[in-house]
Amino acid sequence: MGQHGTTMNPTLTDEQWQKLLERGTPQDAEAGEYLVRAGEPGAALVVVESGRVQVVRDKLRWIDEEIIGEGGERTFIGELGALNGQRPFLSVRASEPSRVRLIDRADVRALMDEDDELCDILLHALWERREALRHSTAAMTLKLVGVGDSADFLALRRFAERFDLVHKALPLTPADFGQFEEHGFTPDDLPVALIQGEPIRRATPGIVAEELGLSYQGVTDEIVDLVVVGGGPAGLAAAIYGASEGLSTVLLDAVAPGGQAASTSRIENFLGFPFGVSGGDLIGQATLQALKFGVRVYAPCAAVSLDASGGTIDITLADGRVVASRSVIVTSGAAYRRLQLDRWDEFERAGIYYAATPLEARQVAGEPVVVVGGANSAGQAALYLASNGCPVDLVVRGAELSAGMSQYLVGRLVEEPLIRVRTGSNVVGLAGDGGLASVHIDSVGEVDARGLFCFIGATPATGWLTQIDRDEQGFIRTGTDITAQTLQRWQTIGREPLPFETSAPRVFAAGDVRRGSMKRVAAAVGEGSSAVASVHRALALI
Repeated sequence: MGQHGTTMNPTLTDEQWQKLLERGTPQDAEAGEYLVRAGEPGAALVVVESGRVQVVRDKLRWIDEEIIGEGGERTFIGELGALNGQRPFLSVRASEPSRVRLIDRADVRALMDEDDELCDILLHALWERREALRHSTAAMTLKLVGVGDSADFLALRRFAERFDLVHKALPLTPADFGQFEEHGFTPDDLPVALIQGEPIRRATPGIVAEELGLSYQGVTDEIVDLVVVGGGPAGLAAAIYGASEGLSTVLLDAVAPGGQAASTSRIENFLGFPFGVSGGDLIGQATLQALKFGVRVYAPCAAVSLDASGGTIDITLADGRVVASRSVIVTSGAAYRRLQLDRWDEFERAGIYYAATPLEARQVAGEPVVVVGGANSAGQAALYLASNGCPVDLVVRGAELSAGMSQYLVGRLVEEPLIRVRTGSNVVGLAGDGGLASVHIDSVGEVDARGLFCFIGATPATGWLTQIDRDEQGFIRTGTDITAQTLQRWQTIGREPLPFETSAPRVFAAGDVRRGSMKRVAAAVGEGSSAVASVHRALALI
């Protein structure tokens, strides 16, 4: 897996090496003996004292095993996913008699917490190895197969990409079904996920997450310090600040880390990125940062209820599991709004999208598309799609672009030859046979479109918060915004709500889900991190 002394396989000082040895459980292994088996829980790091070990992509149904890399004396072997409890994709076995130390996830975390330099070395190495694995047959250990533009298949791919999983996606067309059936599958089985060569028919992100160890795996009677519900910018910031300041932190998301920000092709007004940054890249680095500080990230884990009536705050998940915590920050964001049009449900599986990232752009590359919306997200999507060769009709209900969009975007949209701006317009119809073919715009009539990208806002994802004070639109009231009748509850505990605190003590809200928020990535990050300060104050009062 690279040469000794590189960032991928770094040379450690004697002191750093000794720290690894002290944390590890010693084990002697004969040649051919497995130390870690793919798909089974095992050590986060294998530290080689003497001898030599191999990293192996196990034999799958259609291909023989392959040695992906090797490590000799004074090296360590591990996968980035192990920091989050993910089951290993690859096996590790001794290629000659060896003496190793096995370090579990908890001890790796302890090492990273106590030594910043060693933490960075380990994180760099594991991240670079993850990137290298993408270009190897290791990607075959998670193979996703489905109809190219189906919503179910795209959901699987979006889950894998947002979780940064090493995988291979194989989109099919009807012409491929015959070959697919020769392998014992039918179109009704799609999408199929093959994990270590074993098929999961009609796969969903939840099923795949369970198989990979990415669903919530709480221990009996565990009570964590902080649960963050929602993995967008506000949630990631809250989780990172909470964990970095010593709180045991769990981050839950109903889909995968990222929220609406992950669907943004380019963010140009975020502090520190003068040349812009894609939402996917920003979220990817933030998720890595969360793992660095020990946040336990689980998805898809949809929260369905919150009970703050006891000593702990209990979050019940869709699968019935309960997460008990001393505090909660709700950053569940908002759900995408849909146009009320005939055949919308039909084309949602074949041509309607709520994001414009490389995943969606590949589905419509070079083809005409329609983007609906008048805010920054719609403008950024239109520019991104045009940069991928797509002629774009940008449909804006208002009379002026500048009413809801930053000026820097307005100028670029007007100047882009592949974009036609349709102000004062609405999408009123959809047409196509088996997939979206055209869109009817009231001001111009029928236009060709292989994709409709919908950015018309969202409604807050707060229906599960029946105990929390919300406004008429469902946004959560916090701090001094809490209604007078709800504030009466606070008299019994002798204090007023803290900034970002909801009507339920020790339950906070930040980001798009909060009434009065700015609906901007930078503001969401600020709110998430600021809410943690209030969490500390609230916990100190228990």
